[in-house]
This record gives sequence, structure tokens and C-alpha cells, in this order.
Amino acid sequence: MTQCPVKFGTDGWRGVIADDFTFANVRAAAAAIAAYVHAQEDPGKGLCIAYDTRFGSKAFARACAEVAAATGIPVMLAKAVTPTPALSFGVRARGAAGGIMITSSHNPAQWNGVKYKAWYGGSGKPSIMAAIESYLGKPAQRAEPARIEEVDFLPPYLEAIERFADLDLIAKSGMKFCIDSMYGAGGTILADIFKRIGVDCVQIRANPDPLFPGINPEPIEPHIRALGEATVVNGCHAGLCTDGDADRIGATDEFGNFVDPHKIYSVLLSWVLKRKGWPGAVTRAFNTTKMLDRICAHYGRELIEHGIGFKFVCDYMLEREILMGGEESGGIGFQRHLPERDGLLNALLVANVMAEEGQTLGELVAGLQAEYGEHQYGRIDLHIPDEAKNAAIMRARALKPGDPVLAGMPVLCTETLDGVKLYLDNPEAAIKPKAAETWILFRASGTEPLLRIYTESCSKESVARLLESARKFALHAP
Repeated sequence: MTQCPVKFGTDGWRGVIADDFTFANVRAAAAAIAAYVHAQEDPGKGLCIAYDTRFGSKAFARACAEVAAATGIPVMLAKAVTPTPALSFGVRARGAAGGIMITSSHNPAQWNGVKYKAWYGGSGKPSIMAAIESYLGKPAQRAEPARIEEVDFLPPYLEAIERFADLDLIAKSGMKFCIDSMYGAGGTILADIFKRIGVDCVQIRANPDPLFPGINPEPIEPHIRALGEATVVNGCHAGLCTDGDADRIGATDEFGNFVDPHKIYSVLLSWVLKRKGWPGAVTRAFNTTKMLDRICAHYGRELIEHGIGFKFVCDYMLEREILMGGEESGGIGFQRHLPERDGLLNALLVANVMAEEGQTLGELVAGLQAEYGEHQYGRIDLHIPDEAKNAAIMRARALKPGDPVLAGMPVLCTETLDGVKLYLDNPEAAIKPKAAETWILFRASGTEPLLRIYTESCSKESVARLLESARKFALHAP
């Protein structure tokens, strides 16, 4: 008997469509989730199930609904394509036992996935995911079939995010926006909100397309370049982008330049601390900009650094008062909304910041760079065999203070919270006031032959030199 390839990670399971992501395996995943709900939640509260624009997502969602309902769990099944944060909001707002989202988020078109959302409206804790995985392959419980009700998760979710942002202020701003849904679940949601309140906007890639022609639905370069071009051509003050399931944000400024998630997070954090004064600590992932630390220090706010992945943000939000938390990939969340990342809400909030400050997105970023020092960021992904990946990590871990291995910059110190982060003595920083700390992070994927290299420094030129030096270091042993 062939072993089922389903394996639940921190946010669920993903696979290649028609290879391991098949109806049989999706049903096996759904049966494990149903078994968990019967064992450790209240099955009478039901499951919310939704899907994105990927190939087969609607049919896979229906299959999950049928499996869960056959065990006696009532199902609320989305009527149409639904963003992941809307499903998460629906789980909490409806008091459901949990939720299933059919999506592979920002991955290429050939992938799909099953995400599990817990009763609190966020990704399942590691203990929950481990429990679900323990039920894989076990006989499904049989009961009187429960009802499958088709519902629209969008209206209450939209009401919540529209209440969270100041739409009146945005409407009076005179700003123009370009909106890019990357053929994903964000669809026309942002454009519809802006048009309804009289905000000038243009839209690209709003039509659902499971092939995501020419791109991965990930709001980073190079996939976001079309948004930058459209922003300039249409004379917009910013371009706002959401990924395949609309839980991550990307952006471009009025000149078409990519505004990475680190700067988006910094813009939002600075505004919240300056204008809102909401309570709570701030969290950031190990591979995220140190500008956040400087902003928190300026306002006397606690900054918590944690491992890479939004699960760490969610865990903190469930344990204590957290203002906001985020990660390098564009996932940013506000506890007072959901313990979940939300690209659509954050796009509205970027527009809110621009409106309140009376500045374009480029001007906001430039202001932060002037106040807190220039912070430039870069990342490369090396698809290399596990042996080479692990060897590179070991060589990085073995570097000692004073070793001038990377771009000729001596190592100052090393941190190993999640991967190997090397702080470097950058001579360029000595001549720049308030220069960003220079660091480089090597992190091996635990699920595929992939080595990610991240760096932050005080200029784009320094970042480019460091990434090239790190690439050579990873591929060729000294």
C-alpha cells in the first residue's frame, strides 16, 4: 500500500496538483481534520470551508465539505472564491470549531494546498497540526450526515476591515491607486471599496486565472513589476498588491519602485504608534528589518523577535497583548482584528496612512529612511541539493568574529535563533549617520532542497555585494 503523502506543516499541507494533491489525498486530509474536530473541539459548531482561484479549488473544497459532513459535522461552504483572511474571520465570527481553506497562497500555479484555521481565526498551533496529522489514515467516523450550507463569508469580513480603516479620510485624500490582485482571491475587492467611496483607482490582473500567467502570485520582484509599470503609466500615488489568497501585501511607490514588506510594515507601525497609540508589544520575525527595532525604541514600545513564520506571531497574540506582528514575506497582522495576516486590510491601511499624512508612498518611505537611517533589504533563493545546503549552513555557523569572508566585511557576532545570522562590520556604515546594521542570514528549508539568503545593509549597492558574496560562499566551499 502506498503511503499517503499528506503532511501537515505549520499552516497545513500543500502539494503539486495531480501528483500528490489529488482528490483521494485531499479527502484523507479532510478526514483527519474531521477526526480532530470530533476528538478535541465541539463538532456541533461546524466547519467553515472556502477556496481560492487555483485549478480545482472549488471542487476540492466541495470534497472536503462532503467528507466532514459525512461524519456529522455541519459545514458552511463558501459560495464563491474567498480570501483566506475572510475565511479566518468567518471561523471566529460564526463561532465555528475550525476552518479549511483550499489554497497554496503564493506558490506557483501547479501547487494547491489545504490550510487549517483554528477556532480563534488563525493558523492552527503546532500542537493542533500535530494532532490532525496523527489521525491521517485512520478510519473515518460515520454518523448521520450533517448539512452543507453555502454561505457568503465576505459581507461581515468587509464590514470589519472597512470599519478598521478610515474610509472617510481616504475618500477625501485625492489619492489615486493602482490595484493588483495577481489573478487571485483578492479579485475586485479593493477596487470595489475605493470606487464606492469615490477614490480614483485602476486595476490590473483582477480576473481569476488558475494559471497566474507569467508569474507566481507572490507580491515581490519580479512578479510585481507589472504593478509598478501600471502605477507610473496611470499617474497613481501608490500601487497596492495582494498575493494568491490575499493574506499578504506588496506595493510599489509612485515611481514604480518595489516597496518591500519590511518598509510596508515600518510605514504601518510608525503610523500606528504616532497616530493611534494602541497598546501592546510588537513582534517581528528573525529575518525582518531592524528598522522596526528603531521605531519601537523611539516610541518606547517592546519589540519581540521570534522565529520565521506567522505561527509565531499568532502564538504571541494568543498569549498576551500584541499591537501587531509580521514577517518578511508580507504577512502582517493586528491582534485587535485577527491573529492572522491580512493583505486586504493592510492595503487599506497603507491608503489610510497616505491620506492622514498627505504623502505618497514614496514620500512616506523616504521619511522613514531619513529619520531612522537607510535600510535596504535583499533575498536570494538557491535551489541546491540538501547536502550542499546543509554544508553551507555548517560553514556559516563555523565563522568566527573577525573572519572577513563575506564581501570583505569582518564578522562581528553570530545569532542562531532560526538559521545562521552574521552581523558584519561594514565600512560604509561608518560614514553614514544612523546607518542600518549590516547582517546576512543563511536559512535552510526544512521541506525542500532550498537555501534562502537574506541581508540588510545601509545601501542597495552593499546589499547586492553581500548577496553575490553569500551566493559564492554557499555554492563553493572556501
